[in-house]
Amino acid sequence: MVRQKRHKKHEEEEHMDESWLIPYADILTLLLALFIVLFAMRTEDKGKMDAVMKSFYKAFNTVSVFDTNSGGQKPTDKTESNPLPKPEQPEQPEQPEPSQNSEDEKNLQEFMKNMQKYIDDNGLSAEIRLTDLQAGIQITLKDTIIFDSGSDRLLANFTPTLDSIANMLKTIDNSIIVEGHTDDKPIHSSQFPSNWELSGSRALSVVHYLQMKSVNPIRLSYTGYGEFKPVYPNDTPEHREANRRVNFIVLRK
Repeated sequence: MVRQKRHKKHEEEEHMDESWLIPYADILTLLLALFIVLFAMRTEDKGKMDAVMKSFYKAFNTVSVFDTNSGGQKPTDKTESNPLPKPEQPEQPEQPEPSQNSEDEKNLQEFMKNMQKYIDDNGLSAEIRLTDLQAGIQITLKDTIIFDSGSDRLLANFTPTLDSIANMLKTIDNSIIVEGHTDDKPIHSSQFPSNWELSGSRALSVVHYLQMKSVNPIRLSYTGYGEFKPVYPNDTPEHREANRRVNFIVLRK
């Protein structure tokens, strides 16, 4: 009788209930999945991390204890569309008022229109040319109507034309650059050792005359380029003549 009871008790111990292993295995599987996801998401992404932690929170129905960007708190139900604060916009430089720019440009175009009318009315299209550049309105004059060869003295028969140009320049207040240009033929004189000096002295003669005609000197500047900024190759007499010139550039504001 005693042997039968012991044998029965031994059989009961061998057949203990092992159903607890199933949820335990599920927990281990979920933990493994969590660590795999965390490893795959090595770069910080708060939005994705919150979504993952929200899923695990629902699965475990508890607060996450892992160190995450959410601070270990329950993820919010509302997903943030922009989790990071917007960077401050750089301060924009102050722009001139469009109305002022429009008025300045209108005045400049009116000056160009009047200048072109003067050229056409006086048959000077072969000697004076207008060009609308990005920097401003350029007035190009051939040196043959302004100076004698190798000289920086203004020709007397040109001064009436320069007077008219000065009067039109006084209708606006834009800055003016006067440029002197020559061809590549060298000059060697006691007054002008090279074309640098000749081109600069010619531009300066024009500046002095404009100032004498009451063009505000604050608006005026000059430069001499010698033969180093030709409009054509210096390979023919016609090209050399075109390269010998004086430019007025009425600058845009």
